[in-house]
Amino acid sequence: MTTVRSHLWFGNDKAHEAAEYYAEHIPGSRVERVLAAPEGVPGAEPGKPMIVEFTVGGQRFTGLNAGPEFHLTEAFSIFVEVDTQEEVDHLWDVLTRDGGEPGPCGWCKDRFGVSWQVVPRQLAELCGDYSTEANRRAMNAMLQMGKIDVAALQAAYAGEEASAPASS
Repeated sequence: MTTVRSHLWFGNDKAHEAAEYYAEHIPGSRVERVLAAPEGVPGAEPGKPMIVEFTVGGQRFTGLNAGPEFHLTEAFSIFVEVDTQEEVDHLWDVLTRDGGEPGPCGWCKDRFGVSWQVVPRQLAELCGDYSTEANRRAMNAMLQMGKIDVAALQAAYAGEEASAPASS
């Protein structure tokens, strides 16, 4: 059987630290295996973590501690769909703390340079296929947000004046 997983290049030697952080703070996450660099690998300190296999929310990843030739960018992101505003708030806080960066429309970057989309399930329901005026109002509200605010989306969908969206 074929196995497919995402492979993240950590040019800052933070793959193991990132995997442990995710395992501590994101449900369904754990560090699976850490392979130390053997003697003779260019740019790798022997005995230090080089390849880290980990799971985030049930999805498997491989992290590679490597040189600075390549950088993580927003061209790749981890999409996290959650059930409640409380889960959005918690993950947003976990991912943007200690050097992480909030972004627009539910996107943020963690302190390790990994981009994330933290999205409540209600977003798909409220935006639908963008074919109705209510769907378009919800989408337009989302486009003004950093962290997604479910109550503001629901108010926009209903055509109501929303209070100020949740802070980023």
